[in-house]
Amino acid sequence: MLTNAAAPTMEPDPVTHYAKSGDVHIAYQIIGQGPIDLVLVPGWVSNIECFWEYPPCASFLRSLASFTRLIIFDKRGTGLSDRTIHMPTLETRMDDLRAVLAAADSPRAVLCGYSEGGPMCALFAATFPARTAGLIMLGAYAARAWRSDAPWGRTSQEMEQINRLCEAEWGAPLIIDRVMPSVCNDETARHWWGRYLRMSASPAGVVALNSMNFEIDVRPVLASVQSPVLVMHAQGDRMVDVRFGRELATLIPGARYVEMAGDDHVPWLTHAPLILREIAAFIATIGEQREPDRVLATVLFSDIVHSTERAIELGDRAWRELLGRHHQLVRLALQRHKGREVDTAGDGFFATFDGPARAIRCGVAIVEGLQSIGVEARIGVHTGECETLGGKVAGIAVHIGARVAAAAAPGEVLVSSTVKDLVAGSGLLFKDRGACLLKGLPDKWQLYAVGVDSAR
Repeated sequence: MLTNAAAPTMEPDPVTHYAKSGDVHIAYQIIGQGPIDLVLVPGWVSNIECFWEYPPCASFLRSLASFTRLIIFDKRGTGLSDRTIHMPTLETRMDDLRAVLAAADSPRAVLCGYSEGGPMCALFAATFPARTAGLIMLGAYAARAWRSDAPWGRTSQEMEQINRLCEAEWGAPLIIDRVMPSVCNDETARHWWGRYLRMSASPAGVVALNSMNFEIDVRPVLASVQSPVLVMHAQGDRMVDVRFGRELATLIPGARYVEMAGDDHVPWLTHAPLILREIAAFIATIGEQREPDRVLATVLFSDIVHSTERAIELGDRAWRELLGRHHQLVRLALQRHKGREVDTAGDGFFATFDGPARAIRCGVAIVEGLQSIGVEARIGVHTGECETLGGKVAGIAVHIGARVAAAAAPGEVLVSSTVKDLVAGSGLLFKDRGACLLKGLPDKWQLYAVGVDSAR
C-alpha cells in the first residue's frame, strides 16, 4: 500500500555511498526493499542528502520506496558526486548510471527521469534494453531548444539570460515560481530551494550544465525504445511546456501519456499522489524480461583511401605488411575507445559502440594513427536501431553507416545528424557538409565533418 505523499516520517535518512565511474565518484543512495528496482534520475541539479531536508520531497521518495527498491544518485558535477570542470555528455551520464547500477547490484531496473533526467533515461533505455525494465518520464522533453516545429522552445537568447541570472544570483531561490509555483511564497520552501541549489552546483557549474542541456536532442532515437513507457506532464508546467510531454508520447511507440492539472514542475508537490498511483500501476504491469532482438548502437566504418592503387604501387609483400600495421592501429584505437569489432574485410573495418562520442574520437584516432604510417582513411559514423543476430548487428542503420563512410573525404570523419545531436556537451566541433544523397537510400541525409582538433 502506498504511504500518504504528505505524511511525516521519523525513519532515518538513507546512507550515501559512492560508485566509481572511470575516475569519477558518483554519490548514490538505496532505500526500500520492493520487488523491483526503480532508479530516480534527477533533473537540472540535485543533492541527494538535501532531498531529505524538505518534507514533501522526503515523503515522495519514501512513498516510492514503499513498493520499490529505490536508487537515487547525483549526476557527476552536481551534489555529492565529484565536481568536474566540464559537464558530461548524455553518453558519459549513461556510463555513470551503469556504474551506480553495478554498485547497487541491479541488473535490471525501471528508469524514472524527471525534467533533464528524462532524455538520458530514454537514451539509456534504447541503448541498453536488457537493463531497462521500464521507462518513466516526468515533466521531461526530447529536445528543448527553439525550432520551427516547436516555437515554444527556449531560444539561445533566453538561455543566455538564464545563465546571466545564475551567475549573478546563484544562492537565492532562483526560478522557484516556475519550478514550484504552488509553494513559491512559502518561506520554508524558499529557504530549502535556495540551499538545495547551493548544495547542488556552483555558479560556473550550473552555467555549463545549462549550456549542455540546451543542446540535447534525443528525438531520433525515441522510436528505438522497447520497454514499457509512462509519460506524465503537468498541463500548466511553467518550466517545461506541456507540449514537450505530448511530443514525447507521440515519438515513443506505445507510450502511456497522463496529463495532470496544475503547474508544478517537480513531482513531489501537488501531483505526488497521482504520480505515485500511476507509477505503482505502471510497475505492476511490467512482465518478465525478453531477450531484445534490436538495440540502439553507433556504427563506425573505416577504409583506406585508394587501396587498390596503393596495393599495386607497393606490391603484394609490402602491401600485406602495411595492412598488418593498419589492422594493429585500428584495433588499438577500438580497444582504447571501447569499440567492438564486428567485421573486417580487406582494408575495411566495421565496429559498434554504445556511445557516439566514443565512436567519433575513435575515428579521429584511426585517421591520425594511419596518417603516421602514410595511409589515408575515410570514416563514417551513424547511430540507429540495429537488429542483433548471433552477436552481430544488421539493419538499415548499418547500411547508412557504410554509405556515410563512402561519402567521406580522405582523412575525414563524417557523421550523420543523429550522431551530432547526441553528443551535446562533448566539445566536439563539426562542419556542415550539407544534405547529401547516399547511394541506395531514400531522401537526402544531413552530414557533418568532425573537426579533428575538437576531439582531444
